[in-house]
Amino acid sequence: MPLNLLKRYNDLLDLASLNESQRLDSLKRVFGEAFVNRQPIHFNNKIVIPCPKDGVIGMDTLFRHLTTVITDRATNKREFEMSRSKRLHWVRFHIDCKKKDNMMFFSVKEPEGLRTYLYDVDEKYVIVFEPKLDQNVYFLLTAYYLEGKDAQRDKIVKKYKRKLDEVL
Repeated sequence: MPLNLLKRYNDLLDLASLNESQRLDSLKRVFGEAFVNRQPIHFNNKIVIPCPKDGVIGMDTLFRHLTTVITDRATNKREFEMSRSKRLHWVRFHIDCKKKDNMMFFSVKEPEGLRTYLYDVDEKYVIVFEPKLDQNVYFLLTAYYLEGKDAQRDKIVKKYKRKLDEVL
């Protein structure tokens, strides 16, 4: 479990051998090292904060968004997702712009509002921000690995074709 704290991009966290309690503990430690213990977080000259839920900005919400996926849109029910979780430590690596090659960085107007995407082409890994122009911050919404039909249809390339002229 403590070995997960030593993992670096593009290693995957070792979670499969852990029971649910151990897995949660390990993920919270990794998350704490990446986000809680290393404040403030900046990206593109803006402060990065968790997306608020019910008006409250909390690290618990961000942790959930980075380790779970929505399974029921009607109720916003979320469940643990292994592919997101074993890449949890990649989020901060990318926000800190440690990878320079084969990265796409762009903003798009979506039905839900403005979104800014950071996409690692080599690893098919996406980080999604919501720019708040009036506050000069980014809400960090989620991050995920493109797999299955999303990767095959090249979902991010389609978004990139609709990109705004400037990154917000």
